[in-house]
Amino acid sequence: MSSVTFRGTPIRIEGNFPAVGGNVPDFCLTSTALADVGLKDFAGQRKVLNIVPSLDTPVCATSTRKFNELAGQMKNTVVLVVSADLPFAAKRFCETEGLKDVAQLSTFRHPEFMTAWGVRIAEGPLAGVTARAVVVLDEQDRVIHAELVGEIGNEPDYAAALKALT
Repeated sequence: MSSVTFRGTPIRIEGNFPAVGGNVPDFCLTSTALADVGLKDFAGQRKVLNIVPSLDTPVCATSTRKFNELAGQMKNTVVLVVSADLPFAAKRFCETEGLKDVAQLSTFRHPEFMTAWGVRIAEGPLAGVTARAVVVLDEQDRVIHAELVGEIGNEPDYAAALKALT
């Protein structure tokens, strides 16, 4: 179990956040096409999981735009944006923003992802959604970068995430 802050107030996060050098549990999340997808659907690719509470917040929207721009153009790399947003809202966000280099995945049918990946906010006003985190996986799904952002209102360390891919 981890702890982060929301507007300076500590909040508890449930589950075990992935560690660099380890493997991650498989997942089942819902795509914007309403299909269930897992790691096998991105086999052989490097993965940047941009895990956010909701695309309806400025910081989540910013991180999605930045990863679309920065990591979306990298060879053999897919950017997966994971949020509690409904697939319809996530799809609309990407279409409105012109984002074509990210795959939006929702926890709405599969909330078990949040605890399995150690990002479930367990208390406070955001209880039940994900904390802000970035997990970068190599082609064999081994963790090569992991950041559980200490203050939910802050952006992740983009440079560190991208450096793991070089």
